[in-house]
Amino acid sequence: MAIKFKINGKQYAVTDNLDMPLLWYLRENANLTGTKFGCGIGQCGACTVHLNGNAARSCQLRLEILDGAEIKTIEGLSEKGDHPVQRAWTEIDVPQCGYCQAGQIMATVALLEKNASPTDKDIDRNITNICRCGTYVRIRKAIHLSAKLAREVS
Repeated sequence: MAIKFKINGKQYAVTDNLDMPLLWYLRENANLTGTKFGCGIGQCGACTVHLNGNAARSCQLRLEILDGAEIKTIEGLSEKGDHPVQRAWTEIDVPQCGYCQAGQIMATVALLEKNASPTDKDIDRNITNICRCGTYVRIRKAIHLSAKLAREVS
């Protein structure tokens, strides 16, 4: 029996290695390498994707539980890199090393889809991704700018 799911709108079917984490399927089978391996235990958030519209740590999601799921990766966020969150990240110049940023962006998009004007407290509560470079001040500024840019688009 095949497990079927969509990644960035494209249908996939898997019949073997169903205990494989989604992270590795994305990188090795779907050739979507924007999602990064960080800690492997679901704490750092470098592997954050959207699962049915919610931020999820892909290193902890086994393929066997994804039947019927809709998954979005950083590559599926915007064809031209012009999503309001991506624009804000560029304008604020958030990344230092950049390794965690795809996960940070995906977590931010999920937050803004649920809360269009998050407070600092909302950000602290919902964005739990780790940045080893400590760009948290710029991340917070970019989240607020993202919210503003998203309101201008809608």
